[in-house]
Amino acid sequence: MNERPGSGVVSSMTRYSLSLETRYTSLRSPAYKFGIGQGAHLQLIAIRRIRFAIHQERLGILLRQFTLVLILVVTLIPVSSAQNPSALSNWPGPGQLFVGSCYQPIDRTPEQIDLDIAIMKRAGFNVVRMGDLSWDSFEPAQGKFEFEWFDKIMDKMQANGIRVVLDIPGLPAPIWLHRAYPGVDLVSQNGTRLPPAERYMDNISDPNYAREAGIMADALTKHYAHHPAIIAVGYDNEIGNGFLSYSEADRQRFIAWLKKKYGSIGELNKAWATQRWSRRLNRFEDMDLPLADGPGPPERYLDLHRYWSDVTVARLNELDAIRRRNMPDLPAISNLWDTAPRRGFDYLSTYKSYVSYGAEGFYPGDPISGAFGALMTKGDLATPIWFNEFTAGGGGNYGTPGRSRMYAYLGLVMGAQGILAWTFNSHTGGEEQALFGLVDHDGTPSWKVDEFARIASEFKELAKLGFPRYTHPEVAIAYSFDSFIDSHPNGPSSTTLQYFKPSYTEQVQSAFDPFFRANIDTAIINIGQASLSPYKLVIVPTDYVMDASSAKALREYVSGGGTVLMTALSAKVDEHGKWFETPLPGRLSDLFGLKTNAFYDLERPLEFELDGRSVQTDVHRYEVLEPSTATVLSRFTNLPEHSPAVTINNFGDGKAIYLATESNASALGPVISYLCKLTGVRPGPRTPDGVYARTVDGRILYVNTTSEEKRISIEGAGKGIITNRVYQGTVILGPFESDLIQ
Repeated sequence: MNERPGSGVVSSMTRYSLSLETRYTSLRSPAYKFGIGQGAHLQLIAIRRIRFAIHQERLGILLRQFTLVLILVVTLIPVSSAQNPSALSNWPGPGQLFVGSCYQPIDRTPEQIDLDIAIMKRAGFNVVRMGDLSWDSFEPAQGKFEFEWFDKIMDKMQANGIRVVLDIPGLPAPIWLHRAYPGVDLVSQNGTRLPPAERYMDNISDPNYAREAGIMADALTKHYAHHPAIIAVGYDNEIGNGFLSYSEADRQRFIAWLKKKYGSIGELNKAWATQRWSRRLNRFEDMDLPLADGPGPPERYLDLHRYWSDVTVARLNELDAIRRRNMPDLPAISNLWDTAPRRGFDYLSTYKSYVSYGAEGFYPGDPISGAFGALMTKGDLATPIWFNEFTAGGGGNYGTPGRSRMYAYLGLVMGAQGILAWTFNSHTGGEEQALFGLVDHDGTPSWKVDEFARIASEFKELAKLGFPRYTHPEVAIAYSFDSFIDSHPNGPSSTTLQYFKPSYTEQVQSAFDPFFRANIDTAIINIGQASLSPYKLVIVPTDYVMDASSAKALREYVSGGGTVLMTALSAKVDEHGKWFETPLPGRLSDLFGLKTNAFYDLERPLEFELDGRSVQTDVHRYEVLEPSTATVLSRFTNLPEHSPAVTINNFGDGKAIYLATESNASALGPVISYLCKLTGVRPGPRTPDGVYARTVDGRILYVNTTSEEKRISIEGAGKGIITNRVYQGTVILGPFESDLIQ
């Protein structure tokens, strides 16, 4: 299980302390075909097992070398329509909702498995996620594959109408792999070897790891390539939460990456500003690995994280190449945790090469942060969201009745399609043994089974009424991995830590907050990688690093008639993490028609007027804007100099607006409201605080996320499809209650 950045949880362990922490009969015909007869399928399985044995005895290392080459070759094949849902009719699509659970049968006896599946069937589950965290169950020793035990479970799931998201368990690596190849072990910053004490402690940059993970993935996907239960494939659960490593081999791999990126030691010295503090490098071999925990300059820290991001993405692309080769008709739906605090990776710049549906572990601390995290996995994909892990119980928390159902409906508001509870069985061993699933430790189904059964039953009917939602947002919000990394560099001596506050993620979420409260869909994208043309309005909140491609995209978008809003703290450093020597905002001063250098903190909160409205903010810091071609829309009213708060500049056929404060909902909200009217962004349904809504096929889905009764005004009469109530002028929803009104 994992936390998205907006959940208010900063590590995989912290989630256990949250007081509220808590983790479908298929609409398709169960006659989904193998494409071959069952007998022929079993013969093929037997042949494959014989081939594996022959390979193990006769080919040995040669097989592994060949497989690695094959993986690398296929990885270089350009991404094709395998990621395009319209080209594959058997992918999860319109009119299909899936409710089920994560299931780890390695903990269960055959008799217990039968009982578990019976519970799932009675609950109306139509999907499970299996295979994750189980590498050594499929390959207990190098080259020895055992699938018979899993075959039986897969067949039973199919017989009971339950589809399977098959997770390729490339993490954690088995102990035998660590023993055979010590390079898979991690090395700490001080040079100490770290044993694989927990599931994230594998060095995924090690070529032996990459090769063996590829062999296992190839064997698994070939074996189950035609199994009718499988609906999707997942990769390496929570790969983003791994550790950085500091072995000599890691240093050499980083040097090779730097040589490819910069070409010469002179260019590297220039990018890293090594003339500062007498840190020039005479050759690449002089380079030490930057210290993730500090101290050190931000330029090196940024490249270190880019390197590990590239390593992570390479592993994912290798797995996706195997899927496209062996299971090309199935999509990739993976729980990757790209924003994990330990390592993370640049998801929004790369995801379309290994993601078919945005997916995550959904453990919301509150509705807005939960929705923000979920939509970060969707980006601008046309496909719905999947929650490969979904809040049910939690670490040290048995669960809150009604909470999971409420968040399931909030998922429908966001455009979710699949909801898989974490987890089915409460674990009897390991680090998560005090995390409480749907079924208690003694095998007794808890009330949570009934709650998820209710979700499954209701979603089965809602699938006929326009769900899942296929969203078409008119607003995009910029998010940058580089800005996330460089705005909070390794401490303690970096002055950026004193300058950039609050955190980057908090500020981007603050830009999302007013839209979600107003029930307006947004896409969270990397503006340098995604097309901006579909959007009426683009928000760029505190985008600290402004690379050339992002600046070019903004220029072309505004010049072509688009409207962009940028906040303070944006475009301060270039793609190397070095402060611009040109007028700020860097690369964009003429676009916004101003420059800014000075900034100050006011003891009392800032105030300004906009569109005839007085705005009281929670913000104390402001930038001093010096307009050139920009027009002042608003000035701070409680500053003696009444300096500009909001400016607007006509550039080409579009408009560029600059807000002189950090990205904070109290300051941004009124500006966003003004710009939505200016650009014609369609408003969402009106709701009281804590109630979220979307219109779906002429009906409105309302979700009360609070523990209080809420009243929503409507025009005339309405019928509640979920509650069967009749409303006249007012919809009344109890705590955690939802209704679809027609």
